[in-house]
Amino acid sequence: MYSLLLAVIYLSFISLGLPDSLLGSAWPSIYKEFGVPVSFAGILSMIIAVNTVISSLQSNRLTKSIGTARTTLISVAMTALAILGFSFSRSFWILCLWAIPYGLGAGSVDAALNNYVALHYSSKHMSWLHCMWGVGTIIGPYIIGYALSSGHRWNIGYQWIGIVQLILTAVLMFSLPLWKQNRQAKEHKTQQASAKDTAAVTLRQILKIRGAKEIMVTFFCYCAVEQTTMLWASSYMVLHNGVSAEKAAQFASLFFIGITAGRAINGFLTVKFSDTQMIRAGQVLIALGIISMLLPLGDALTITGLILIGTGCAPIYPCLIHATPSHFGAHQSQAVIGVQMASAYIGTCVMPPLFGLIANHISAALLPIYILVILLVMVATHEASIKKHLLH
Repeated sequence: MYSLLLAVIYLSFISLGLPDSLLGSAWPSIYKEFGVPVSFAGILSMIIAVNTVISSLQSNRLTKSIGTARTTLISVAMTALAILGFSFSRSFWILCLWAIPYGLGAGSVDAALNNYVALHYSSKHMSWLHCMWGVGTIIGPYIIGYALSSGHRWNIGYQWIGIVQLILTAVLMFSLPLWKQNRQAKEHKTQQASAKDTAAVTLRQILKIRGAKEIMVTFFCYCAVEQTTMLWASSYMVLHNGVSAEKAAQFASLFFIGITAGRAINGFLTVKFSDTQMIRAGQVLIALGIISMLLPLGDALTITGLILIGTGCAPIYPCLIHATPSHFGAHQSQAVIGVQMASAYIGTCVMPPLFGLIANHISAALLPIYILVILLVMVATHEASIKKHLLH
């Protein structure tokens, strides 16, 4: 039963990644078809992110009420319907309406699954499971690129992915007994011991914990780097490098390949290196990727830069999450991770749209500089949080 449940969690992480990469890869085709400015991708991104923040902040209450399994099932079903809704939309404003369940379906499941894995699995499993998220993000742009190169409109790719999400929803529905058995075998005592303490943790109390505010900013910055690159890499190559929308969608998938391959390798590296060491190594790789994009040496170096940024992103998110129970206590980890997820999605909400305005009114060529500034803030706040934890 343990192995079957682990397989289901792997599939759940794939389903988390599938929706995340769609908008960025399809947007060069969508905005032309609907006749809206390129910066309007930021509006959709913001709507999705705001609703994800809302559901993240409610994740602790929802998970305690109906459990991790049902939270995951409901969330994946919502994203499946939202993706299909996108595929049948005929105007930008209809996309905005479907972006609401798109975001609501993401936040609770993200926080619930991440806390579940942080409490019950080692750091290597956290990396490998987030590698499955990367698999989902690779599949998305590949399907969009394949649909476009085969002469279809972008919405056909969305329909294919929506069907895949519906299949994953069915798998999760049939897996509910596995979660129940595993909870009875492994979690019952832990939940009884920690439920009262977890319920008592409020946002104000979390903010008073040493290092909490700094780590929230770190999550904000990390997702700002990841999501801005994810959303604007295709448009950057179209507007700055002059490549076609079809090739840009395929090239942008290399960023996700970097994340996925990196997390697969990181699973082995975490056996020897600590979470903090892995995070610092990832930050160095992101910096090298940014430098590669800044060098005026053509498409090849831009693609190399995207791969390096993706590889650098690989260890940061899973290692930050995995360190949460040890830094802030297992009894309040669900509440803390929910707030961290909210901080991350606020970064997703604010920073990619802000770059959209910069690209629209100044130049898309500023993408590497923009990411560099965010990276520097991330490094500073993470080091500050570590220092406070060590001094505590």
